[in-house]
Amino acid sequence: MAIPVIDFSKLNGEERAKTLAQIANGCEEWGFFQLVNHGISEELLQRVKKVCSDCYKLEREEGFKNSTQVKLLNELVEKKSEDKLENLDWEDVFLLSGDNEWPSKTPEFKETMAEYRAELNKLGEKVMEAMDENLGLPIGYIKKAFNGEEADAFFGTKVSHYPPCPHPERLNGLRAHTDAGGVILLFQDDEVSGLQILKDGQWIDVQPLSNAIVINIGDQIEVLSNGRYKSIWHRVLATLDGNRRSIASFYNPSMKATIAPAPELMEKVNQEVDQTYPKFVFGDYMSVYAEQKFLAKEPRFKAAVGAM
Repeated sequence: MAIPVIDFSKLNGEERAKTLAQIANGCEEWGFFQLVNHGISEELLQRVKKVCSDCYKLEREEGFKNSTQVKLLNELVEKKSEDKLENLDWEDVFLLSGDNEWPSKTPEFKETMAEYRAELNKLGEKVMEAMDENLGLPIGYIKKAFNGEEADAFFGTKVSHYPPCPHPERLNGLRAHTDAGGVILLFQDDEVSGLQILKDGQWIDVQPLSNAIVINIGDQIEVLSNGRYKSIWHRVLATLDGNRRSIASFYNPSMKATIAPAPELMEKVNQEVDQTYPKFVFGDYMSVYAEQKFLAKEPRFKAAVGAM
């Protein structure tokens, strides 16, 4: 099985209805899909690949060599222990947002990533509008829900590298989890694989595809859609070869936004079965998620309500 690949340019042509149906299938049946012809230039994507790889080599690689992961893995090997590092990830990661400090030693990093994030933000809003239409909601509903009444939605970018691991059987690149936020837009490595999703009890590779943007559903879209779209468990495997690059951007609600199922979708629920998701403040959900990221998501929804 392979996750759906959708030509996003056809959303504005004669095949609009077909493309919307493909997006609906990606959201409802998979929780993941890949977009090609999405409007972000290949030239910009090539620059993003270069500056992120350069940044790792110039500013991150030496630090990773002295990281807790490396030290603990070396200790296991020296002891000839068969144990696994269950609670660590073989990942070097940093966050880019509008108000944090960005790497400064890599030429053209700031300019390139600022341009890329602006383009990706617009793409995220187009994807959410397609979701609105497929769900029968007013266009702009999800964006408005994410903005809340007091603050704008949050757009962040997580730049990760998964260096070659000498003992990939001992730990994960990134442990299995669902994403806390809204819509995630991933520019993944087009040569080194490792990302997998859980589909019908089976782990499936998200195939590397040159210049594609991988879209996946976060927990908040699951709530807003009242479970019609579900966030999906996914993980990254540690690998013996290659240095996998992963640039994941997330269009998330404001921390003060109140998230709840859209009333239009609640009306369609069978009244004999309680399928309605709870209402909570996104910041409260994130406080719970910080402690329970790698655990089942359903208790997180309930715990967030208790924090209101």
